[in-house]
Amino acid sequence: MNNRDTNLGYFFSGAAARFADKVAVIDLYGGVERFVTYSQLDEHADRVAGLLTKLGVAPGERVGMIVGNRVEFLEIFFGSMRAGAIPVAINTRLARDTLRFILEDAECRVAFVEPAVHSGAIAIAQAASLAYRVALENPPAGWIAYAAARDASARLTEPPELPPDAQAFQPYTSGSTGIPKGAIMTHAGMLWYVSYNQRYWPTSPEDRGLIALPLFHKNAMRGTVKPMLYAGGSFVLMPNYEPRAYLNALSKYRCTYSRGVAAVFAMFLQHRDTLAALDLSALKGLTIGSAVVTHELMDEVERAIPGVKVSESYGLTEGGSPFREPLDGRAVPRGSPGVQAPEFEVRLVAANGSERDDEGELWLKSPYNCLGYHKRPDVTREKLVDGWLRTGDVVRRDANGFFYFKTRVDDMFSCGGENIYPKEVEDLLFRHPAVANAVVAPVPHAVKGYVPAAMIVLKRGAEATVSDIKAYCLEHGPKYAHPRFVEIVSENEMPLNGAGKIDRRAAREALAARTSGRVVAD
Repeated sequence: MNNRDTNLGYFFSGAAARFADKVAVIDLYGGVERFVTYSQLDEHADRVAGLLTKLGVAPGERVGMIVGNRVEFLEIFFGSMRAGAIPVAINTRLARDTLRFILEDAECRVAFVEPAVHSGAIAIAQAASLAYRVALENPPAGWIAYAAARDASARLTEPPELPPDAQAFQPYTSGSTGIPKGAIMTHAGMLWYVSYNQRYWPTSPEDRGLIALPLFHKNAMRGTVKPMLYAGGSFVLMPNYEPRAYLNALSKYRCTYSRGVAAVFAMFLQHRDTLAALDLSALKGLTIGSAVVTHELMDEVERAIPGVKVSESYGLTEGGSPFREPLDGRAVPRGSPGVQAPEFEVRLVAANGSERDDEGELWLKSPYNCLGYHKRPDVTREKLVDGWLRTGDVVRRDANGFFYFKTRVDDMFSCGGENIYPKEVEDLLFRHPAVANAVVAPVPHAVKGYVPAAMIVLKRGAEATVSDIKAYCLEHGPKYAHPRFVEIVSENEMPLNGAGKIDRRAAREALAARTSGRVVAD
């Protein structure tokens, strides 16, 4: 076994050797089609590795990425790993303070930045303690121009030898306090998962996917990029999601498969005229995940696109997808992502620590599991117990072995695929000069699954309208986390428990009652 065999950056090298001149990625960035072959993608990843080596980036050092959906993301992501470096692909929708925190927390040595993807990206990278800054376009003074530097770098021919448990990349997820934490994902675990998927649920070289979700999200990378490139298939990469453009791409490029959050599908169902005019006969399957999925949505999509199978997925950044379609051919009931997947160990644990057969917090064990969290031994101890990953998700198992997601052990909820903690929205509200108290809870939403809603108490003598509060949240926090419903209440209306603290259950019930039957706008 050589060093390439144990490095995730080379996972598609076999396909590149077999299908050198075949199109791997159709990149639609900037409204211009770019047909990228396997040999081109392989070469560019090698040259990124060569560039980082030339800059003195050592194995184990981290490489920040503030880059949107374009083929350069893939070159940098996998090219960094080829050099033994650890890419940190950052959610480009985060607020400035959070972006800066992640760059500093990860101690990135280099950052690759697409200036157009975030208004603060250049300033944030400029202020960070980085040895080098690389811009994909319009490099400021002192920065490196990406394409020219990549093309001028020699291909890395021999990757460094890495230890068996070497870290491959570092995705950031929110902690129980809302503070992002970097998960330590290994080369060995990720390579196991790529080959594992192909063994049990093989992708064909003739398959073609469509990605409209951000590449930094597991839904796109684990669900489409890796399976397609490993098998020699291809995928269309959209810079962002727009319903009509998404449907047209499915048709034009004869896509066989796509996946996304519930909002993707709910939004394109509003364009029946486009659906009716397109030839979607190549499309065979759609997968909905990363958020609450309703039975009605899945049924409606299948009615709208006859012959297409719509399935639900469950997975998490740190532990993979432990529930899958049964290998014995049994149909998966609506509301379930499937049965326990082969080679995964699963436990359901009650609040008192006892193991149950029917319902409890999901604990996972597989080679996929993260090793822990960067510079967070406290979180590592809490989340990883004797090799078991505590997911924080409460799930139910029925008599036939099918699993159903119920809720979170904590208060986190998913809004259109983005994880939101009430506390982080409350912290934002508390920064408003007129807000004295606030509580946030999720309320149902037809497209997003759940969205944040807030009850606030104003400071005495202060004035602010609901519109003022919403505008403040949109300006100072991530847009996906702004409260869609805000109600200003008196101190006496704020639900409190006997200790004088906010009663979160009562607050959630009150907000659900207040928004029931009402349109909660985005």
